[in-house]
Amino acid sequence: MPRLIFAIFLNLALMCGLSAQAQDAAPDAPDRSATGGAQTLEDIMARQRGEAVEDSFRSTATGNPEGAAGIDQQLGTLGGVSDPEIWRALRYNSADIRVSAGGEVATVLVQDGGMSWLAFRAGPLRTYGGWLLLGTIAVLAVFFLVRGRIRIDAEKTGRTVTRFEFVERMAHWTLAGSFILLGVTGLLTLFGRVAILPYLGKDVNSLLLIGSKWIHNSVSWAFMLALATVFFMWVAHNIPNRTDLVWLKQFGGIIGKKHPPAKKFNAGQKVIFWSVILFGASISISGLSLLFPFELPLFAKTFGILNDLGAPQLLGYDALPTSLAPQEEMQLAQLWHAIVAFVLMAIIIAHIYIGTLGMEGAYDAMGSGEVDEAWAHQHHSIWLEEVQEKDRTSAGKAGATPAE
Repeated sequence: MPRLIFAIFLNLALMCGLSAQAQDAAPDAPDRSATGGAQTLEDIMARQRGEAVEDSFRSTATGNPEGAAGIDQQLGTLGGVSDPEIWRALRYNSADIRVSAGGEVATVLVQDGGMSWLAFRAGPLRTYGGWLLLGTIAVLAVFFLVRGRIRIDAEKTGRTVTRFEFVERMAHWTLAGSFILLGVTGLLTLFGRVAILPYLGKDVNSLLLIGSKWIHNSVSWAFMLALATVFFMWVAHNIPNRTDLVWLKQFGGIIGKKHPPAKKFNAGQKVIFWSVILFGASISISGLSLLFPFELPLFAKTFGILNDLGAPQLLGYDALPTSLAPQEEMQLAQLWHAIVAFVLMAIIIAHIYIGTLGMEGAYDAMGSGEVDEAWAHQHHSIWLEEVQEKDRTSAGKAGATPAE
């Protein structure tokens, strides 16, 4: 799991064009003698095609105040910097900007990296994220057609055992309900422009997005509270042990007819638990950064840690940038938030399938909290024995006659 998180994190940084190697990979500068060193038509066409363009000739051409002409001479009032040079300095964030209010955020007047963020959000994020969810549903549909529903092998006993107490079910459904609302509203925000606006119009799309934003920001607090509650409530039961190896070797009975022994949570449920906790925590942290814009920068410091560990170099890249504009921090937080959310949504779709359509009797565990002993013996035999032994011990103590 940590490797997956790290891979997503590093790929995000590299895909957003933040690696210094991206600039080094730009092609050699063309002959610009005909334009006096200014950009050529070839530069413009290459940029429109999305190709890397060596533009140091522009980023460094921001004027020289020390070489300013006299105040009574031509261009003297500009202090050695022409209008185009001023705008280039603003674009490449090298201008000496001073503001009386707004702090560091207000000093960034032109944020060129916003176009990379917009292109990634409208392109790879929508495309791959959407296909991930649709692909997950398609795989589960095929699996259901091939495997069918996992039935209870033995005949139901009619005797039930308490699987989850009310407080456990309450925490689970709070977490589940809030995540579903967050997922739906997040998808509406990301896909509204292409999936709703062309068919239902601007007014409907605007109304949905305004409502989605309010719901998303409000429900996020319930999600974070439920996430913390679930963690402290179940973490002791989700520590990996040797029993999990047996469960994994037999594919948990999902493939084949064997049903390996398991405690309260089997290996598959532990994978779900830690996925929800780790990905949910990551989503929460990036979400807090978005809820409080420019107050909780995350990426510059994280990139510095990765550089110190040598992670980018290990993969053949140059060091990641550790000096990011406030707007870049927000853009990266939004992309990271969405990418991790897509991964967790795919995992939860599989979880919902197993808990409803995929396995007979599974929903009862979180519905009423009571499961038939036959189901418990088939899927959590070790846990059932522990519960029954505890009940026998309690009954023995209650029925014991005190000595005279």
